[in-house]
Amino acid sequence: MNPTAGLDDTVHQRHRLGVLTIAAEAKRVEFSYLKSALELTAGNLSRHITVLEQAGLVEVEKGYEGKRPKTWLHITAAGRTALAAEMAALRALLERHDNL
Repeated sequence: MNPTAGLDDTVHQRHRLGVLTIAAEAKRVEFSYLKSALELTAGNLSRHITVLEQAGLVEVEKGYEGKRPKTWLHITAAGRTALAAEMAALRALLERHDNL
């Protein structure tokens, strides 16, 4: 089987992969940090987060920091599993081409 069969379209999309990799590095990550780090508009980032949230890969938390409304997200156990599977598929694809 070709390693690309292991790629998950929900995870593989580059901005969603970016959200998951950044979220995996921290306990939780703030929306504005993701927006800046991934160079996305608020609307585009919101859409990608919604896709990941509906897939059960991230959870969103809304609250306040002082008087300012904030949105944070964190990766779920399912999100960590999906990210690990994506990375394994990418490694397998690289290894296959390194051996050509």
